[in-house]
Amino acid sequence: MDKLTVEELFNDSYERVSNWALPAGSKNAFFDSFYARFIATSPEVARAFEHTDMDRQVRMLRQSIVYLVNYYANNNVNDFLRRIAVRHSRQDLDIAPELYDLWLEALIATVEEFDPRYTTDTGMAWRQVLAPGIAFMKSYYERP
Repeated sequence: MDKLTVEELFNDSYERVSNWALPAGSKNAFFDSFYARFIATSPEVARAFEHTDMDRQVRMLRQSIVYLVNYYANNNVNDFLRRIAVRHSRQDLDIAPELYDLWLEALIATVEEFDPRYTTDTGMAWRQVLAPGIAFMKSYYERP
């Protein structure tokens, strides 16, 4: 069997954990587990999510991952990703750059938990695909 590309490893894993075939309005254990894990990483993260509509947040995360993947594939920043970066900057929600590292570690740990075919290569694929978009998000922290 041929070795899968980074993109194939990521896409296959994301399909396995995201359950895109779920009926509209269904809960997804992967995303619920991810947010529980992420919120538990620090008091700062927990405070940031105190009054958050988590159903809406999951929808935003699904959308954000698509745009992060698009940024990786095309180096294309669209309006959605730019708006999210501005919203997370110091001037708005004040999401410190180091929190993105906690976010990624919580996400990878959740992928490892939920993807029955997870390997270290799978984890590296997730990191490689998401890294450019995360760097973009961090770069907006200090922008006016």
